[in-house]
Amino acid sequence: MQLRHHPAIHELRDKVLAEQREGQYDVDLTYITARGPWYLASWKGDPRKSFGVMAEIGIHFFDMLHVIFGELKEQVLHYHDEHKAAGYLEYEKARVRWFLSIDAEDLPERVRGQHSTYRSITCDGEEFEFSSGFTDLHTVSYREILAGRGFGIETVRHCLETVYGLGLAVPESPREGEAHPQLGELSSARPLAARA
Repeated sequence: MQLRHHPAIHELRDKVLAEQREGQYDVDLTYITARGPWYLASWKGDPRKSFGVMAEIGIHFFDMLHVIFGELKEQVLHYHDEHKAAGYLEYEKARVRWFLSIDAEDLPERVRGQHSTYRSITCDGEEFEFSSGFTDLHTVSYREILAGRGFGIETVRHCLETVYGLGLAVPESPREGEAHPQLGELSSARPLAARA
């Protein structure tokens, strides 16, 4: 749960705590990290051993969202294949449209060819871009664990349950205002089932 140690996440958490607002924040979460053919050839690409991108790269962000915005109230999956996933999560304090991808073609034009990763959370129009600062976060996490200050299973149960629920979900068409901006750009998007 290394994102709990990232300064940009602390900044957003502190902002939300300080504002003490009544309504929900409007949030877009985007995480794109290019992975080579090795990813799908490894256990990470085997659905019998992993929930793919939702477990491998998404779990950190589902944990972060819970820490910042409170209890999860609703989760909907809009799209899922071996390279990407997208959906909607509603927390006590936020309505979150999320998009995860390991496909380099999904990187924004401004970073494509320069960086292989793009991590961003936009909260009510204010972007907290945190593509950098990840290099040492695993080391920080392990140091905390060895010092007896790690996060136990009960502390992170919420994000495990989120990933599990999304892994069992059938993709649904997004309701108005629920679709992540990049969802419409998927050229190979499978047909989305109509929401009941």
